[in-house]
Amino acid sequence: MARTKSGTWSHAVETSSLSVALIFLVELLDHILPVSLDGLGIVPRTPRGLAGIIFSPLLHSNWAHLMANAFPLFILLIVLFWDRRYYPEQALISIWVASGFGTWLIGRGDAIHIGASSVIYGLVVYLIAAGWWMRSWRAVIVAVLVLVFYGGIFYGVLPQRGMISWEGHLAGALAGWWAARRNHNQ
Repeated sequence: MARTKSGTWSHAVETSSLSVALIFLVELLDHILPVSLDGLGIVPRTPRGLAGIIFSPLLHSNWAHLMANAFPLFILLIVLFWDRRYYPEQALISIWVASGFGTWLIGRGDAIHIGASSVIYGLVVYLIAAGWWMRSWRAVIVAVLVLVFYGGIFYGVLPQRGMISWEGHLAGALAGWWAARRNHNQ
């Protein structure tokens, strides 16, 4: 029986690389085009803000914002796509949409919420929660490593002033827990 490419290390790295490259391409376009794409982000509780559920994780306020999200997203997507038992496509789509919708529901109305951090928070919680529900040694080890390396981000779900969307972080974390529970809690 031939082994499929999905679920292999090379497929995981390729998928993660293409995903992060897409975000860099969108940021480049944002700087080249005469109009800012950031307006396509989530504007909470408005009809036009609904489009942001799809576009928000692709948009970043500047290169520094993008760079802060690119490496964690790259690593977490590799971990997710490396093991098919995580149901990576289903998990990523669920986290992406649910975190966006959650941000649209609870986000500050005087802001446009953009950035991949909601997806990052969702992936961190997903990998930790899936490690609990999957009950495999590999998943538990991954959960512990993710907790050790990314556990400090949980401070970001607490309300704070400023430009950081703690609402997006909270919605992402809740989306990750929900997706893991739905995919793995038999």
